[in-house]
Formats: sequence, C-alpha cells, structure tokens
Amino acid sequence: MATGKSISDIRVGVVGFGLAGRVFHAPFVSAVPGLRLTAIVQRTGDDAAKAYPAATVYRSIEDLLKSDVDLVVIATPNRAHVPMAKQALLAGKHVVVDKPMAGTWEGAKEITALAKESTLLLSPFHCSRWHGDFATLKSVVNASTLGRLVTIEAKMDRYRPIPRVSTWKEIESDENGILMDLGPHMVDQAMALLGRPSTVTASVRADREGSRIADAFDLTLEFQREEARVLFRLQASLIAAATGPRFVAHGVNGSFVKTGIDGQQAAVTANPHVPSIDDQPEWIREDEAFWGELILAPNPAEPAVLERSRIPTLVRDYRGYYRNIRDALRGDAALHVTPKDGCRVIRLLELALQSSRERRTIDVTDSDWE
Repeated sequence: MATGKSISDIRVGVVGFGLAGRVFHAPFVSAVPGLRLTAIVQRTGDDAAKAYPAATVYRSIEDLLKSDVDLVVIATPNRAHVPMAKQALLAGKHVVVDKPMAGTWEGAKEITALAKESTLLLSPFHCSRWHGDFATLKSVVNASTLGRLVTIEAKMDRYRPIPRVSTWKEIESDENGILMDLGPHMVDQAMALLGRPSTVTASVRADREGSRIADAFDLTLEFQREEARVLFRLQASLIAAATGPRFVAHGVNGSFVKTGIDGQQAAVTANPHVPSIDDQPEWIREDEAFWGELILAPNPAEPAVLERSRIPTLVRDYRGYYRNIRDALRGDAALHVTPKDGCRVIRLLELALQSSRERRTIDVTDSDWE
C-alpha cells in the first residue's frame, strides 16, 4: 500500500503492554529493520520502560498521538480496538489492530472506510498465518498431496476449568469469549487456505460452571473446491485437558496429521529478545518430535497398504507480518492482511453466533463478502 512518500525509518508506537503488547508486538516490531519502536502506552507501572528504555512511555493514547509516530499498534482489550483505531486514523497515523479487528462487522467496516478515506494503512494482526504448522498444512494442501481434499479439522484447546477473575477476557461482553479470542485466528487461516466459504454452522456455548463468557465452540465452514465440497471444522475449548491434533486433513489419497502448537508465544514469554530478521532469518525451528505425519495410499484400490512419512514443519514467524507492514508502507509490497480480511473474519464470526443462536446453517452471501 503506497502512501505517497517513502518512509525509510518507520516510527512505531504500541498501545498496551499486557500480553499482546509485551509478547506479540513489541518484540517483533523491534526485530524488523526499518521499524523503530519509539513509544509505548502503559497506563500504570514501569515494565515497558524497563524492557524498552529507548522508547518513550506514555500514559494515554492521546499523548502518544501528539508524538511523531508513523504507525500505531492497538494491543488493548477488545472493547477499545475500534475507538482507538478511529482516534489513531483521525490523527493521521497508520494502524495495526490486534485481533479481533472489531467487536462487530459494522465496527470493522467503519474503521476500514475511515482508513480508505484517509489513504492510511490499516491491518488486523492475523499473525497465525505466520505459524509454521499452518504453513506446512497449506503446503500439503496446495501441492494436492492428499488428492481431492475432503475435510480439515483444526483445534485450539486449552484447560482452564475455573473462570479467572483477574482478566478482562472473562468479563461478560459480546466482544469477549473464546470465539472472539481464538476464532479470528482459526477463521482467518481457513479463509487464507480455501477462500470464501458457502455456509457456516456453529455451536457457541459456555461449558464451564459459572462462566460468564462463551468458552467453547464448534464451527464448520463449507467450501467449494475443485467442484467438490470441503468441510473445515474448527474447534476450541477451555475445558480440554487432553488436547487433540492441531490439524487433521483428509483427502482421497490419504491424510495429514499435525500435533503440537506453534512455539512462538512460549519462546518470547521465556525470552523477549527476538533476533533481527536480517541477522537471523530463521529464528525458531520446531522440534522433530512435533513434525506432522503424512499417511498416503499409493494405490487407493488397496486401502490397507499405507505409507507413512514425517513432514518437517516449515519455518515461519511473526517478523514476517511486520516485515510486510514495513514494505507496504514503503510501497514495496502489497499488504498481506488487509482490512477486508478483517471485516470478513468478523462477519463470519457473527454468522457463527447467529447459527448457534438459531440452531441452523447460515449461507454466506455476496453482501457478507463485500
């Protein structure tokens, strides 16, 4: 996305220094040459100042927006995403918004229109496209290794049987809950892999006793691919002590199974220093124990004869997201994760809620994909 001028050193301000700002944004902004983390908004405390002494710490977004930052990263609780994105865009700043881009489709469309009108970059932080497990699944599917694709199953399970009282994520709100937390990642991955779905069928519910938020969902997206139906089943729960495979894909020639979860969050939590992408192009490589398994039938007429092989997990990391943001601002590349992507994700999540509420399958129309 060209902005009319060349920006050689893009000044970045991160709003919020909780989990999102501290783990998912500040370390990766700092690891991309051409991006300079110059400011952080932390309302209280001195964690940000200790972690990034070269950055100016502000106590409000209003003070940040008076500074010379070029790009504002919104890494706050969900309810603040749209109002803060609007503030930043109206102040003439480019914006990255952590997922979900908005709490409603209308909110997502509103900030999308504002960014377009202002000729400013706006991108939702759909970082899971830069997960090695997803990249590996995508490579297997795109190579038609499994033959005609039939189903994909994706799980992001956790075990938190007792609702936590110390986090905004457990506060009752339409903008909170597991569908708005993990759903944006999973739906965006499905869209990035297969495009536009034709229908949405979902169960969104609270499985834990005393839960004030939706803490589990089963969501099925139906796609048309190669003139055949493909079902992409997404599942997440906060009451799953025994987690299943991260991905399972079935085709007429066999299956691909991937266990384990992407290790970037754990790595940055343990050590917030992420090396420069120029100095160390491959930052994190998955242990061979978690590589996926490919199970193929050389001759489908003999289904009992199967060949098994391990598939190395492709190396991907969130620095790739921010490298693209840098290049898009310089006019050197197209924006990978667009505002339209964010709007479509939110719309599909809304349709999932409608499906669950009405207990029926919902068609995805042209207007939903505008």
